[in-house]
Amino acid sequence: MIVKRISTACIAASLAIAPVGATAGSDGLVGGIVGGIIGGAIVNHANRQPQRVQRVQRSAPRSGISSATREANRQTQVALNYFGFPAGTPDGVVGRNTRAAIANYQAFMGYPPSGQLNQFERDFLITSYNRASIGGPHIAQMVAASPQGVRGLLHNFRDEMMGTSVVARPEGPAAPLAVVAPAATAPVAVVAPAPDVAPSPQAGLPNFMGTPEAQASLASHCNRVSLLTNSNGGFTTLASMSDPGFALEEQFCLARTYAIAQGEEMVAKVQGFTPQQVAQQCDAFGPAMKDYVSSLSLKPQADVMEGVGAFILQSGMPPAQLAGTAKICLSVGYRTDDMDVAVGSALLLAVLGERVYAELMGHHLAQGFGTGKRPDLALAWYDTGLEAIANGSTAVFVPGHADRSELIRAAAYAVGGRAMPAAQAVGETPVPAALPVFDIGTAEKAAKDVKN
Repeated sequence: MIVKRISTACIAASLAIAPVGATAGSDGLVGGIVGGIIGGAIVNHANRQPQRVQRVQRSAPRSGISSATREANRQTQVALNYFGFPAGTPDGVVGRNTRAAIANYQAFMGYPPSGQLNQFERDFLITSYNRASIGGPHIAQMVAASPQGVRGLLHNFRDEMMGTSVVARPEGPAAPLAVVAPAATAPVAVVAPAPDVAPSPQAGLPNFMGTPEAQASLASHCNRVSLLTNSNGGFTTLASMSDPGFALEEQFCLARTYAIAQGEEMVAKVQGFTPQQVAQQCDAFGPAMKDYVSSLSLKPQADVMEGVGAFILQSGMPPAQLAGTAKICLSVGYRTDDMDVAVGSALLLAVLGERVYAELMGHHLAQGFGTGKRPDLALAWYDTGLEAIANGSTAVFVPGHADRSELIRAAAYAVGGRAMPAAQAVGETPVPAALPVFDIGTAEKAAKDVKN
């Protein structure tokens, strides 16, 4: 209890934020799911790794399992756990739990439940896991459409492999896939498409805008921006800026690239976990931070930061560990186009004191990726990030770019429809107010003329 109080006091002191009401469901979520795996591996890597190596070296001779076989078994266990067949800790040793999970997987797929995988069954399991880990809207829609959830992906992948073609995808988040079995194969269960009837809106709530458009892909957007930048002969500068909106788009995509690279460098230092496993753990940031991400376009900056500060206090993770985890998950979020993970991670970093990352919230609000489009609210976040650099913080994105801060601020104020006071421009020295100047000789001569 004393240790917990000291830890909480340290977090509160580092955040300098008064805690508000507890966040429902957040207690231990990040600390137990994400930080315990990713953050713990980062912070304690130097201490843990030698012990882990010793354990493996001691246990390998007793088990007689080669390192290659152990790794293959571990991959199988990870895949079984992912699809909801609990194999226990992925340690590479096939025990009772792993054999039971294999048997459940085989029964689910219609294979003889022997508890031992043949080469085809294992290859299909691992390939399906790798494909599902990549994610994307198509995979998410498959999961939502299946009553079996993630397990349903196995049936979908099997049907595709057998030649079953998807011919229709009714509207709606949980609409089943309509499939047609090929004539030359064994009978396959066919799910009838849902009726082509739009769901009735909530009673009493008129809707004149139709179905909302799907979230645009930031990765695709940045590819388009890159092509335009190359065709324009290079990046927009403060002197050449004619389109403030496009200037912000360029700087957003540059910041995204740097964030991805930084996280990938950190992932390379996490021992014992594959990039796919790290990405799976970062998925927890999505539901954990979703409400705070949504509040970005609805609340002032101070209110959003206060809420995130309360969430951090409930997470149970030391600030340094949580910050390292957030940097990795920021990279994962941008790489996988998961805006809840990306924006949520950037929010955590900004509230944890790394104010440079506040620039990212400005970009998201100014351009509407992962949040509502609110250029007016974006200005406060831009100012926070740019002022951190002006006050001596290390530039995380595009370091060495001489006029980047001035460019972003000028473009942000233009897009936000507000004139930027000259004295507030980053890097400019305020001009003192003009002082009156009197020529004493002229004044004395005027006095004599009046007297005469």
